[in-house]
Amino acid sequence: QVQLVESGGGLVQAGDSLRLSCTVSGLTFSSYAMGWFRQAPGKQRELVAYISSGGSTNYADSVKGRFTISRDNAKNSVYLQVNTLLPEDTGVYSCAASLLSAKLRRGDYDYRGQGTQVTVSS
Repeated sequence: QVQLVESGGGLVQAGDSLRLSCTVSGLTFSSYAMGWFRQAPGKQRELVAYISSGGSTNYADSVKGRFTISRDNAKNSVYLQVNTLLPEDTGVYSCAASLLSAKLRRGDYDYRGQGTQVTVSS
């Protein structure tokens, strides 16, 4: 059974930082591209960052320079360092896995976790 479990969200003030973590089990983690999605209230889910199985990274324009995605294959984990948070960063952040980076780029995935809430107050 594949499981993706996120942690690290919370209520913060604008300008603060958080480190989101996602631990994965039930699949060969190193073979999968990993991504972080965000869904704000009343908006569609969007891909904010992804990292390929080889370590290449890609970011949405809205988070470039503020968010950093990384992975630790020894710990079956992917991380999202989020800095200089803005109120518009508020949402549920979920991690997702796909054997193909292209699938994540299309907003699709093979597996996705339940998410962790990030709320940024102004």
